[in-house]
Amino acid sequence: MPAKLTALLGFNAGYVDTAGFLALNGLFAAHVTGNFVTLGASFAHGTAGALTKLSALPVFCLVVLLSRLVSVHLHARGQPVVSWLLLVKAVALLGAAVVMLVKGPFPDSDTWPAFTAGMLLVGAMAIQNGVQRMYMASAPPSTLMTGTTTQVMIDLADMFRGVTGEERDAALGRLRKMIRALLAFAIGCALAALAYIVAGMWCFALPPVVAAWTLVISRTME
Repeated sequence: MPAKLTALLGFNAGYVDTAGFLALNGLFAAHVTGNFVTLGASFAHGTAGALTKLSALPVFCLVVLLSRLVSVHLHARGQPVVSWLLLVKAVALLGAAVVMLVKGPFPDSDTWPAFTAGMLLVGAMAIQNGVQRMYMASAPPSTLMTGTTTQVMIDLADMFRGVTGEERDAALGRLRKMIRALLAFAIGCALAALAYIVAGMWCFALPPVVAAWTLVISRTME
């Protein structure tokens, strides 16, 4: 698995999650279960975006389900599955960027343009999650960092206690992969926050470009 590809996926996930959160009143596009927390906050404080947050998980699940069915169909026909799915993801991110630029900003993320942009972002991250789970299972997750961070701490603890041999080699191998994934995600988050402050809705122009780059790299794998 090319390290550049997994780094770009992690970067885009962190970027999209942060930019979507800032532009759409707390919507998590990648870490969709986090929307249950922000949904509760919306109800408690009377803030906007309840419908969008409530819809995020069902849309995410539906897109993953469809991605699996489409991937099986493409594989049976000898098509480059990863490339096709990443192309759809790039188109979804481009669609979200267009809506954001034409209709944004959105004081209320439950308006139809905001809802559409949010679900396109969620759908794009659902495809990325599905692709990675189906075809890149050996790489650290690019969107959910809690488990990755936990494993990093466990491996660091094992290194501190002086494990040797195969156990040490395995821990070092995981650390290299997972720390790289964490850094890529964190850089994406930081850059998205900066871009949102500086450029507003124009910050959404970057994710489709990064997605197109991952598509080019993926073609070398199939």
